[in-house]
Amino acid sequence: MQRLKSWEGILLALFLMTFAGNVVLAPEFLTVQNQVNLFQLSIEKIIVALVMTLIILNAEIDLSVASVMGLSACAFGYMVTQGWPAGGAVVICLGVGLVAGLINAVLIARAGIPSLVVTLAMLIGFRGFARVLVKDQSMGNFPDWFTHLGQDPLVGPLPLALILFVVLLVGLGVLLHRTGFGRQIVVIGTNAEVARFSGLNVARVKTTLFVMSGFVSALAGLLYAARLGSVRGDAASGFELDIITMVLMGGVSIFGGKGTMPGVFLSILIILNLRNGMALTNITGHIQTGVIGILLIASVLIPNLASDLRARRAKAV
Repeated sequence: MQRLKSWEGILLALFLMTFAGNVVLAPEFLTVQNQVNLFQLSIEKIIVALVMTLIILNAEIDLSVASVMGLSACAFGYMVTQGWPAGGAVVICLGVGLVAGLINAVLIARAGIPSLVVTLAMLIGFRGFARVLVKDQSMGNFPDWFTHLGQDPLVGPLPLALILFVVLLVGLGVLLHRTGFGRQIVVIGTNAEVARFSGLNVARVKTTLFVMSGFVSALAGLLYAARLGSVRGDAASGFELDIITMVLMGGVSIFGGKGTMPGVFLSILIILNLRNGMALTNITGHIQTGVIGILLIASVLIPNLASDLRARRAKAV
């Protein structure tokens, strides 16, 4: 009973309602191909949302993730166009993500600059580098093996990106909820000063998280390029807002220290099902974005109101 009163319980009920509504309103919703497409069309966002969960739990934010995705995708397109081997370009682009994450980590964890300021600046900077690489062109003609990995099923009906999402979901879920490092993430997010005085290496944990974020974002950028078969300077532009929405709606506190990976997974299912259901019933993209925005506000407002209500009841007693 207590579980049903939790935020995860509310999300589960909302997901079941959304799923049932889609089944009734759109008969084609239950087809295997549509279920795969439901994930595939937003796969890069939901992959990055998993690592963003750890960062926000740590009371930080990474607004640069979509720009790192775009930079990785555009760097790949540029190198392939210049005749570089695609396999080597993939490795270099993943390295670019590591370096981007390390830059964020040094400025945040070592120099002490707020992550909001650093990653906002890098959002602009990394996007600028991406546009310098590709200018106003659209770069494509990628090798068949590369686009095959992004567009075609790899195991049964499942594409590579969806398999990677499941692996990351399980792996990061175990890391967060079953390891000492995961507990450190939450403790630091609750109170970094107390964690530091308790002997935790706060800078090392934050560095690890931002480097991880850069790497996963670069990987997502490559998956994006493979799925579309071409890249532009605005690749993945604006994705960071959807990513943060998924995390906050999953019950992760914007102030850190509170939230679960199952909650974020349920949030992802709700948002993907809502978008898919609205698309199948011919609801425009602008309305879809408005609905997601309302959900973001509600996901932050409702827990705060519930917390205030509990505090007033406690005082009354």
